[in-house]
Amino acid sequence: MSVDGSKRPGDAKADTSRGYGLGDVSTVISVEDVTRQVAEIAEQVTVAQLDALVDGEPYLAIDDLRAGYGKMEILHNLNLRVGRKQSLCLIGPNGAGKSTILHAIFGFNTIFSGRIVVGSGAGQKDITRLSSNRKLSQAGIAYILQDKSVFPQMTVEENLWMGGFLMESQSQAKQAAERIFEKYPRLAARRRHQARVLSGGERRLLEISRALVMEPDVLLVDEPSIGLEPRYIDMVFEILDDLQNVEGKTIVMVEQNAKKGLEFADIGYVLVSGEIAIAGRGQELLENPEVGRLFLGG
Repeated sequence: MSVDGSKRPGDAKADTSRGYGLGDVSTVISVEDVTRQVAEIAEQVTVAQLDALVDGEPYLAIDDLRAGYGKMEILHNLNLRVGRKQSLCLIGPNGAGKSTILHAIFGFNTIFSGRIVVGSGAGQKDITRLSSNRKLSQAGIAYILQDKSVFPQMTVEENLWMGGFLMESQSQAKQAAERIFEKYPRLAARRRHQARVLSGGERRLLEISRALVMEPDVLLVDEPSIGLEPRYIDMVFEILDDLQNVEGKTIVMVEQNAKKGLEFADIGYVLVSGEIAIAGRGQELLENPEVGRLFLGG
């Protein structure tokens, strides 16, 4: 990889970037200001518009979803569409409901009303009320958590075996782990090392790989770049690109690094206060001046 993660000295006086969450800037927009300004530019996003962004039929669809935690509603009549072998990136200020969408799809929170379906044609399944275990084992949906979800005292190999905890036998999990090692020699070289000694990039590779043990069709990826040096961020997105475009996975991603996420994704949604404010092709959102001003530092 060409990115070495080094920083170039800059002139602090010349740095006038105004985007949200971009680091060392002379003027930083607060979360509250971003939320207010996104609400001001929000569009009326219809289901027909979401359908038009899908290549072919939707493979994962959410209809009029109201969901949250306990009695608190975070998502308000939310709709979502992504096709098979497509990727969708969710961006927005903190508290917009991005991770709540992933949690609802995987069964981590309370669903008040609405519907979540996966598959197409005669193979479509309503997974709204399924448990997380059944969504993984029966619907082919895997959740890749944010950083620090590996078991640090276990070896790389043992972490992968844990990814197959729903398989009928331990031997199946071990066979699946061997397939992972064949695909990623970098992990194979460290198979008997404790996970705690891995680099940040290697830990993220292990987290992704553990989710692949059950051979899911849909990957829910929460903040893949969080806490990583630039060279490892590039590596992680190369892995995700291979999973989508070579292995045919459908990917729904939450990514605070909006530029990187939208560069990667086929589709992008900007969320605010539990609703979709803007939806479009990833490249379209990159070129949207309002999105650029609020999230890309432009």
